[in-house]
Amino acid sequence: MWLKPEEVLLKNALKLWVTQKSSCYFILQRRRGHGEGGGRLTGRLVGALDAVLDSSARVAPFRILLQVPGSQVYSPIACGATLEEINQHWEWLEQNLLHTLSVFDNKEDIASFVKGKVKALIAEETSSRLAEQEEDPEKFREALVKFETRFNFPEAEKLITYYSCCCWKGKVPRQGWLYLSINHLCFYSFFLGKELKLIVPWVDIQKLEKTSNVFLTATIRITTHSKERDFSMFLNLEEVFKIMEQLADVTLRRLLDNEGFELDPDLQEPSQITKRDLEARAQNEFFRAFFRLPRQEKLHAVVDCSLWTPFSRCHTVGRMFASDSYICFASKEDGCCNVILPLREVVSIEKMEDTSLLPNPIIVSVRSKMAFQFIELKDRDDLVERLLLRLKQVHADHPVHYDTSQDDDMMSPVFHSTSMCSDHRFGDLEMVSSQNNEESEKEKSPQLHPEALRAVFQQSSSQSPDSRMSREQIKTSLWNDHFVEYGRTVCMFRTEKIRKLVAMGIPESLRGRLWLLFSDAVTDLASHPGYYGNLVEESMGKCCLVTEEIERDLHRSLPEHPAFQNETGIAALRRVLTAYAHRNPKIGYCQSMNILTSVLLLYAKEEEAFWLLVAVCERMLPDYFNHRVIGAQVDQSVFEELIQEHLPDLAGHLKDPSALASISLSWFLTLFLSIMPLESAVNVVDCFFYDGIKAIFQLGLAVLEANAEDLCGSKDDGQALMILSRFLDHIKNEDSPGPPIGSHHTFFSDDQEPYPVTDIADLIRDSYEKFGGQSVEQIERMRCRHRIRVLQGHEDTTKQNVLRVVTPEVAILPEDLEELYDLFKREHMMSCYWEQPQPVAPRHDPSRPYAEQYRIDARQFAHLFQLVSPWTCGAHTEILAERTFRLLDDNMDHLIEFKAFVSCLDIMYNGEMNEKIKLLYRLHIPPALTENDQDSQSPLKNPLLSTSRPLVFGKSNGDAIDYQKQLKQMIKDLAKEKDKAETELPKMSQREFIQFCKTLYSMFHEDPEENNLYQAIATVTTLLLQIGEVGQRSSSSGSFSQEGGGELQASAPPCWSPEQDSVFADSDTGMSPQDSRALPEEAEGEWTVSLEHILASLLTEQSLVNFFEKPLDIKSKLENAKINQYSLKNSELSGQSQPELKQDSSLLRGRACHTKARTTVSWAVSP
Repeated sequence: MWLKPEEVLLKNALKLWVTQKSSCYFILQRRRGHGEGGGRLTGRLVGALDAVLDSSARVAPFRILLQVPGSQVYSPIACGATLEEINQHWEWLEQNLLHTLSVFDNKEDIASFVKGKVKALIAEETSSRLAEQEEDPEKFREALVKFETRFNFPEAEKLITYYSCCCWKGKVPRQGWLYLSINHLCFYSFFLGKELKLIVPWVDIQKLEKTSNVFLTATIRITTHSKERDFSMFLNLEEVFKIMEQLADVTLRRLLDNEGFELDPDLQEPSQITKRDLEARAQNEFFRAFFRLPRQEKLHAVVDCSLWTPFSRCHTVGRMFASDSYICFASKEDGCCNVILPLREVVSIEKMEDTSLLPNPIIVSVRSKMAFQFIELKDRDDLVERLLLRLKQVHADHPVHYDTSQDDDMMSPVFHSTSMCSDHRFGDLEMVSSQNNEESEKEKSPQLHPEALRAVFQQSSSQSPDSRMSREQIKTSLWNDHFVEYGRTVCMFRTEKIRKLVAMGIPESLRGRLWLLFSDAVTDLASHPGYYGNLVEESMGKCCLVTEEIERDLHRSLPEHPAFQNETGIAALRRVLTAYAHRNPKIGYCQSMNILTSVLLLYAKEEEAFWLLVAVCERMLPDYFNHRVIGAQVDQSVFEELIQEHLPDLAGHLKDPSALASISLSWFLTLFLSIMPLESAVNVVDCFFYDGIKAIFQLGLAVLEANAEDLCGSKDDGQALMILSRFLDHIKNEDSPGPPIGSHHTFFSDDQEPYPVTDIADLIRDSYEKFGGQSVEQIERMRCRHRIRVLQGHEDTTKQNVLRVVTPEVAILPEDLEELYDLFKREHMMSCYWEQPQPVAPRHDPSRPYAEQYRIDARQFAHLFQLVSPWTCGAHTEILAERTFRLLDDNMDHLIEFKAFVSCLDIMYNGEMNEKIKLLYRLHIPPALTENDQDSQSPLKNPLLSTSRPLVFGKSNGDAIDYQKQLKQMIKDLAKEKDKAETELPKMSQREFIQFCKTLYSMFHEDPEENNLYQAIATVTTLLLQIGEVGQRSSSSGSFSQEGGGELQASAPPCWSPEQDSVFADSDTGMSPQDSRALPEEAEGEWTVSLEHILASLLTEQSLVNFFEKPLDIKSKLENAKINQYSLKNSELSGQSQPELKQDSSLLRGRACHTKARTTVSWAVSP
């Protein structure tokens, strides 16, 4: 690797470097101690010095220096991790530069010429790599070379960043380098001659946290299934921790949560991800979470600025966020002032004159006759230009025009879509509900309910209606005053004052409108005219599992409210839920969506309720309503941490704090609507639409704090649930104008003595005062950490359930099964890491049954077979693995699951001899053995066996034994057993039998009893050939009888030479004229042998019985597999350009094996 030339004094490095080569202008040096046998003391000291002082950050084991004659100053121009690499640089210098330098007279010219050439090489090399995207490309390139050399990953394993750090083992630190790549956390240390390498896949990390030990106040702890490791560094610890969180989150969600996770476009290709991409993703996710914007919204710029706030008559310092469709502002002081400006609402963006009082100002004007002045903007011209381009694009996508004919106290300029015919008056907006041809649309589409259900099914309170209405009117007056000063549209100034108004409870008349504004569902509504009506038309009348679930839950949705005791409300609820399931099939319908939608329909029109549901499910509560409710579980885990932080006494008293979190699951899924009286719960929903999930967290903590004393005295989870349910059921809303409506838990409150009532406004106020300090950024960081734990919890559950199902069916020990499962899953993961593109969904599908979630293909199975199978057959192993995979792939989808894999291994390791032989037999008949089998492309499809010889075997003492009578009796016995068998495997043809024999010969290679096994299998093979011959002749003549038809020749020479034996002879080796003449007649019958023939024959040889019945140790195989699994995958990926050569060579190896088998049989049967 070429280096940017920097001047050094050579005399300072004489004790650290050894000169290997030198010329007039260049010196090649080796790091002292590197490559020296025996581990000399100097080498160990230099290695320790490199590790402790971090001097290896810039220095590889080899380097080339530029030396100018007569000067004591030298410049390193190249370095290398290996001697071969540095020699390539040396040869390039000799061939391209050395002869040129002699023409220079001035030594300064020589130095500048060489340095210029090297810099050009670096620039050329950098342009072809992602290193140029890093902050310091040269250092990154050096680290990349070391990372690739030390860990030998494929090129697809992209290095993200690296740091100098210590890895702690107990109280002992090991100084080294931490490498963070796209799929792995790696650590390397070389200290006093000892090398340490750690590789931790991100998908194995179960917990990531900052902690401390007795020596340092801050360390990063990585927890996997089996170990905990602490890493510390003097600098950048917070930065390192954030990047670790990002990498772990991205990798786990990409590989384990493909159900609901959609990568940002910049992260679609893992091999292209950089540190900057991760930082941008973190900022983008914070931006979307803070302003609760759509997931597809991409942040383009974040600029420090100040915004004129007329209510405070000053400029407020903060930051502007510019994205695809929004301009947003957040003050530096949390909660002071936030603004959301959809570009759809923006009329113009203009630059103002730059003055000392208003530096770099711009004015953003919106449709509601409001203007926002931003000052102190850096790169103002470029920013305005990009904003205007996006504004033009948004207006082109959603054309609008002005209507200034209406203007009153509550109305601002109205905008319409170009295709509108009817509209809904909504404050200062007119929202689209249908498109052109309104009457024809009404005829063919179902009639949507035109107003909120609460307005139709209005209930009057029986208790002091005047006082309640006066409170409602006071609230409405306060909100109207606020609208005048802060704005009444989605572009309003959002301050601490509006939060206090929300906490008091939004007036019934304004609730639906403000929910739309706070959630920004109003923008979706205005941007999609006619969308909901089309969805309803498309989805209604269709019957599927989702619609059945919806129908089942319709009458369970707020059954105590008159709106849902009527077909009008039920029909509206059905349309909204069915339309949403049609819009988002990934979510479809989830229980608790019916309760939420019922409340939305009470306060908003049907189409507005639909877009509110979209905002909740897709933006405000991401991943809450999918198959595994991952989002809700993550927030439960976050809530558990908040309990421990804010209520330590309660958390300390409870043996299992997660029990409280599980009790509170319905709080999050239904926003307290299912466990609190409706008139009180809607106030919670008010806070949720303004503050997001933060409002639910803090209200949950307030509920627990109010019941902390009783909960500490509870004996079990059931009693705790009773305490909380009774408390929540007695939360009232004194300001509600309607009558109280009980919750679903009223049966808990049948007490003999009255229970104290809590006012919802007081509870919400306490929650803000005591627990409102959590920022959106803190919550998102906690969510990121806990998502790792939740996803790993699901993985552990999957593993436990798979092992629970498989364990009773196999004889493999549970601990070995667990190791096998880890190997199986890791093999799948490695393909996801480095093989692109790979369809992950068919391989890992969390919605499938546990045993079917992870599956592997033929190539992955071949790797595992080579690593853990006891039937390793040298070059034949790959062929045997292919046949085994075809046998196990019952449904022909080219994927097998863990249960099938383990069942096969169980037979190999723990099966009886007859089970093992049966498995081998099945591996050599269809479907395992195919016509296109890569080891069968030889003339084995023709009859190859000589059938003119008697069955005579040469013994060591020269005696000949005739097996004629035994053969007849064996056939009789097997015929009887055949009648008893319920299911019979098809008989094996001659070609298949040859493959079967080849496999056996390959299995015996390098066995301690190799010679005895070869002799035994030769005897059995010849016996089976004669059994097949008997069947062939009987089939051919049609006159064979059990009594003795088809008489075998009894007189023959007692032995024959190897040249006469043709057991494994290929047709291309030549045959005698007599044999060739005899073949057509003999080939009339079909040569076959059965499993019973083979098993009975093998049982006659004790050495073969011993081979198949000897105990096999799987533990040593598993240990070796864990060590070699990565290296095997790496070697395969590095040699992917040679697949054809591998196939051809395997065919040649098969023929060589064929020849060896023939000569072995000849030797075994010779006297």
